[in-house]
Formats: sequence, C-alpha cells, structure tokens
Amino acid sequence: MALTQRLEFRQSQSLVMTPQLMQAIKLLQLSNLDLSAFVEEELERNPLLERASDGPEPPVAGEPSPERGEYAGGEEQGPAYGDESGSEPSEMAGGSAGDSFEPGQEDWMNRDLGSRTEIEQTLDTPLDNVFSEEPAEAAARTAQDAAPTAYTEWGGGASNDDSYNLEAFVAAEVTLGSHLAEQLAVAFTGPAQRMIGQYLIDLVDEAGYLPPDLGQAAERLGASPAEVEAVLAVLQKFDPPGVCARNLSECLAIQLRELNRYDPAMQALVEHLDLLAKRDIASLRKLCGVDDEDITDMIGEIRRLDPKPGLKFGSSRTQTMVPDVYVRPGPDGGWHVELNSDTLPRVLVNQVYYTELSKNIRKDGDKSYFTDCLQNATWLVRALDQRARTILKVATEIVRQQDGFFTHGVAHLRPLNLKAVADAIQMHESTVSRVTANKYMATNRGSFELKYFFTASIASADGGEAHSAEAVRHHIRQLIDAEDPAMILSDDTIVERLRATGIDIARRTVAKYREAMRIPSSVQRRRDKQSMLGNALSAPAASSDRSRDAQPA
Repeated sequence: MALTQRLEFRQSQSLVMTPQLMQAIKLLQLSNLDLSAFVEEELERNPLLERASDGPEPPVAGEPSPERGEYAGGEEQGPAYGDESGSEPSEMAGGSAGDSFEPGQEDWMNRDLGSRTEIEQTLDTPLDNVFSEEPAEAAARTAQDAAPTAYTEWGGGASNDDSYNLEAFVAAEVTLGSHLAEQLAVAFTGPAQRMIGQYLIDLVDEAGYLPPDLGQAAERLGASPAEVEAVLAVLQKFDPPGVCARNLSECLAIQLRELNRYDPAMQALVEHLDLLAKRDIASLRKLCGVDDEDITDMIGEIRRLDPKPGLKFGSSRTQTMVPDVYVRPGPDGGWHVELNSDTLPRVLVNQVYYTELSKNIRKDGDKSYFTDCLQNATWLVRALDQRARTILKVATEIVRQQDGFFTHGVAHLRPLNLKAVADAIQMHESTVSRVTANKYMATNRGSFELKYFFTASIASADGGEAHSAEAVRHHIRQLIDAEDPAMILSDDTIVERLRATGIDIARRTVAKYREAMRIPSSVQRRRDKQSMLGNALSAPAASSDRSRDAQPA
C-alpha cells in the first residue's frame, strides 16, 4: 500500500453561531426582569446606548440636539430628547444675569439704604405703615415661627418633592436568623454557648427546622453532644414556638408544651402522626386511651398548631408576576392581543454623539472601540424589537388556537404542541419554546404562563376530537368535588364516568393526574369526609346538651 499526497477541494455548508446570534437567542428566553437587568448592564457598558425618556426634554445650552431613534419593543418611533430642530430658548439658566436688567438697575440694587432710622426719615413714616403684612402673610409667619406639632413637620414625613420615596421609610425585613440571634444574645452569656447557638441557628432552614442529625455539629465545633443538646434545649424555647425542631413531631410537641397541653394522651397522638395522616381514628383512640369526643378535640388542637413556624419571617423577597401580554375581548367578538409596554425596555442609539466623537478621535484604537459600540448598540435595538414582535406573534397564535378556553373556560382547552404553533407562524419549534419560557399572559380568566396552553392530547372514546390533558384534569376535579360523602368515587369509577363523557383514559393516568393535583385517594377522602360529617353532626348535639344544662331545674 503506497502513500501519496494530493490536493482536493471540498465545498460544505455549516451554521456558524456568531456571538450576536447567540445573544439574540438568549434574549428570547429571558423574562422581563432578567431582560431589564441585561439592558441596564448594556447601558452602563456602552456609551452610545441611552435610555429613551418618557417625554421630550429641552436641549442643554451649548449642546446639539440628538437625532431621532427607534426604541426597542414597539413599532412607533420618536425622539429621545427635545426636538430635531435644535432650537434653544431665549434665556438659559447659565446665561448672563445682567442682560435682562435695565441700565442702572444693578447700581440701584447694590446701593446701601442705611439703617432703619435713616430709612424712616427718608420715607417720613414708620416702616410698618409702608410694608404692612396682609392677614394671610401674618398667619403664615405665625405658623412658621410656632413649634412643629406633627412628626411630618420635623422632616420625617411626606414631602412634595418628586424624588420622595416612601420605601426609604420602610423598616428592614426581619429574617428568622436575625430574630433568633437577638434572642441568643440575651439567653447566653458564655462565648462557647453563644458560638454553638449561632452555629445551630445558621443550620435552621426557612421553615424553622434543624437537620435530624446534629452529631456532625458537635464534631466540627469540638464540643460534646451533651453541650449541643443543652444549647438546643434553650433554642427550642425561643420565639416563634416550635422553632429549631428536628422533625414535625418535635415541633408540635414544643408548641403543645408552650400551651401546657402536652399530656400523655397528646404525647401518644404526636408520636403516631402517621396514623393521623391515614385517618386511622380507631387505632389512635386505642393508643391514646380516650373516647371519640376527646380524640376529636385533640385532633382539632393539632390542626390549630403551626407545622412550619419559620415561615412567619420572610427569608427572600417575593417578586410579583408581571404579564408580558394582555388579552382583552374585542368589539367584534374576537380577542385583542397586545404587549405590555411597561415591561419593554426602551433604548436608543445616540448617532449624534458618535458623529461628534468621530470628528475628534485620532487614534485607531479609539475609533475601532466606538465603532464596535455603535454596532452593538444598533444590534441590541434591533434584537429587542425583533423579540417583542416574536412574542406578539406567538401569543396571537396561541389565542387563535385556544379560542374556546378564553370563551368558555378550562373544559374547552384544546390539545396544542409547539410544532402546531411553529408551523402556523413559520418559525422553528425551538424558537417557540424559548419565547414561551418565563412569559405570562393576562386574560379575562386570570394570568397564565404561555406554556400552560401547551397540553398533551388524550384520545376520545367515540373517535371524535381529542381532549386536552388540562381539560381532563379539570373534569376529574369536578367529579371529585361533587362526589357524595357516602359514595366516594374510586379511580375505576372515575374512568368509567370519563369514558361515558367521551374521554378514553387509563386508570393509572387518572391516579397520576389526581396525585399531581394533590387529591388524596378514595380511602383517605372517605375518612376525611366521614370525620367532617361526624363533627358537623356532633356540634348540634353538643349545643343542645349545653342548652338543656343551662335550663333551670
């Protein structure tokens, strides 16, 4: 076999992902909050990129008026500042102060008038007769000289200034860790105990629980397990009651001790919470050694306790969901789809600033830098505009496909996938998937994520139109909510009733949907509804007994 050398020409085609293309794809899947943060970073990084103002502003004296530029996220165009003509007002704050005075006026203002006696001799009358105060001015002067009577008058209240910020007066949010640390400083005086306590407080999660095993804590701190347990016993007496527990039973026991209700019968109930979860009332009654009325009262006390005491303190700020698209009923019976303009960042490219810089820059490095800034700014404006158009196009197609949902409700939600929307708007499925990520739509039936409208298809029993998985879940919930407490529907019975309505579904699918909606099984629902029915029947009987006892003999 001989080895030879030869020269060949091959022609191939490949897709090259440029940095700008990759960033444009990334912009599609960003939420409105992430997009705002990204635009803020670009505004700080790029000197040729500026935020579009809400209204026209007068140009600064001595500076040229910038040109018009399109803003991202809309189809309209408008100026960033002022007018294109560049006209300046006749008088500016920085102009000469003496130009507006008459001749000799400045000399008169600088003249010394003398003392009060000399002025009265010149005017031949006291000054009180010449410059008498009006009643309103006198009242205002009196009120000004008086001591402030309200807290706001000392400067701590509201202000008429536009820059007044009410959030500046809001107290800082107290977290669970800081709340426990304040109590730790009072409970212990020794540095070793404080160190152990602070270490345990750092291990507390947002619900107020500690890890079940604290053996590693003793090893890392170099302390004995007895010292850790002693500190833990004190921490479990902190506010809120039930904090620093290692499991649910211990959390409930701490709260019951605080209420002085942790007797042997209640201890047996707390130690067998698994039977309470199964609604095995007979076994609980036997273990606690009480009758039906006492076990009902004990279960009621357990339900009034807080299983997650740490959630009273906010550990993280909850961000309000802001819709990206609004859907409103149209006058012709259709639906009007529009973008939420408040979530669209408005940025402009300052072409005038770049023109002025290009005239004065002499270094090649500076020229290339500002050229790159201009290209990046122009690309960002176009990318944001294209992102807004794509979101509007996808949302409009979703509304067209799911018209029955907006008109009649969840039961009329149709099966829909990404391919159907992508084919309708002539885009790729990956683009539609990125657009629907982290985007929300505000409708007449509430606010939903765009991915909510994409549901799986479930075949029809009679060979008709397929049903949406979300609509099937809605049917299952309706059947369970309307069931008779004496005749609880099993999963097999639900399957039969769904098939009677034309929905072909398996029993395991019903069980999966039921568990996803956090609906208990038929056995647990029977126990829950029977116990609720028993409590409702025992309440009138108890009230009648009390009324009979209250009657005079």
